[in-house]
Amino acid sequence: MRLGLLGTGNVARALAHGWSAAGHDVLLGSRQPKERTDLGLPVGSLDEAAAHAEVLVNATPGTVSVELLHSIGAPALAGTLLIDVGVGLSDDFTELSHPNSSLGEQIQEAFPLTPVVKTLCTMDSTAMTAPDALDGPSTVFLSGNDTEAKRTTGRLLTDLGWPASSQLDIGGITTARGQEHFALLFMGIAGGLGSHTFNIKVVARPAA
Repeated sequence: MRLGLLGTGNVARALAHGWSAAGHDVLLGSRQPKERTDLGLPVGSLDEAAAHAEVLVNATPGTVSVELLHSIGAPALAGTLLIDVGVGLSDDFTELSHPNSSLGEQIQEAFPLTPVVKTLCTMDSTAMTAPDALDGPSTVFLSGNDTEAKRTTGRLLTDLGWPASSQLDIGGITTARGQEHFALLFMGIAGGLGSHTFNIKVVARPAA
């Protein structure tokens, strides 16, 4: 598939490398593409990444994501699956910029013709693209209103190493709040472990 990734930070680069290794055609989108030619990955403008994409991935800071998407424009995004992995956090990582909502919901509200799926925001970029490197299987969540969009997202997650058994669909886009609000607990766990590379696993009671 043709994948456009908005952003050139650690998350965008990790995902681009992971999906490129799986055979997808990736293009990173940057506000200053001429200054980001040293990444070992193709880089274009935000508009070029959106035009390239069958699936668009938002890996920009959650505090500016909606503004950046508006700069591309709703017509350019209409009908394109948007996978949102962003979280809006304050500079000191202690407060959420969407305390009573979620970035995923705000993107879906702003762009109603663009199916949004929230995923991969409960872990760092290393775990996103190398789940097998963790000490056992863990869980990746999907939130979104469009069933087919979540199905496509699930296939892309599988290409990163997430088997279907590790993927948990938790419902509509409003459930993105839980994924994003986990960021505060994530920072606490990271402090306790002394590492940002970990993930969680949902453990249910065995079936009767």
